[in-house]
Amino acid sequence: MTVHPSLQNYADAWTHSIEAIAELVQPLVESEWNWRTPCPGWSVRDIISHVIGMECEMLGDPRPIHSLPRDLYHVQSEFARYMEMQVDVRRHHTAPEMTSELEYTVIRRNRQLRNENRLPDTMVRAPLGTEQTLETAWRGRAFDLWVHEQDLRTTLDKPGNLDSPGALVARDELLVGLAEAVAKDAGAPPNSAIVIDVHGPVEFLRTVRVSADGRGSVDGSPSLGPLVTLAMDWETYFRLACGRVRPAAVADQIKIDGDQELAAAILREFAVTR
Repeated sequence: MTVHPSLQNYADAWTHSIEAIAELVQPLVESEWNWRTPCPGWSVRDIISHVIGMECEMLGDPRPIHSLPRDLYHVQSEFARYMEMQVDVRRHHTAPEMTSELEYTVIRRNRQLRNENRLPDTMVRAPLGTEQTLETAWRGRAFDLWVHEQDLRTTLDKPGNLDSPGALVARDELLVGLAEAVAKDAGAPPNSAIVIDVHGPVEFLRTVRVSADGRGSVDGSPSLGPLVTLAMDWETYFRLACGRVRPAAVADQIKIDGDQELAAAILREFAVTR
């Protein structure tokens, strides 16, 4: 593989998750493709449609020409409409059609990765007609695939890969949005600190520090006097941060120390994915 060294971990995570996804859905019967997943509004078929569509866009394929129905309750933004197009166009595809298209798309993407020699800062296509760096695109695909792999595992009752390469990409990606969620969205007061303590297959401790002007930042140093400490396992953390579950549904999985009102506000704003 000729991929740039700084992209290699994303390539490894992508490969690990896409192979797991293909293995999970290959034996499914037609009815199982309609099962609801933790991803709001999406079935197993919808997730695979999304995966196929996004990988096709990475390949440079044209987007489908398709009109979305008006009654899709989970589509509430232009970004969501963009993502839904690749999903809705495949909603009536059969199980063999889905697995065949997924297999063919993976073959094409593997070939693209093997021949990749562009630099990480190369500008490439992004959603909504914008551009992003190749590194951002690869990181995003690795993150997205791992989260959807976990959606499928939850629905199919086949847990696993909570500490895979994609899990580490997901950890870093979710932490990017933590400072804004705590400082801006939850309204943590200036000159305060909030500690997030995560245990399990992926372990980490992070402190969100809110500056005098209300800006948040995240670091790995413990705080001696945090206003709030939230402790939870890794699965609870990413499910909350990805909007797969509401705080009330996992309240018994979260230990709260400190300001209860602020803790509740932080948990309400914990989902950082779009």
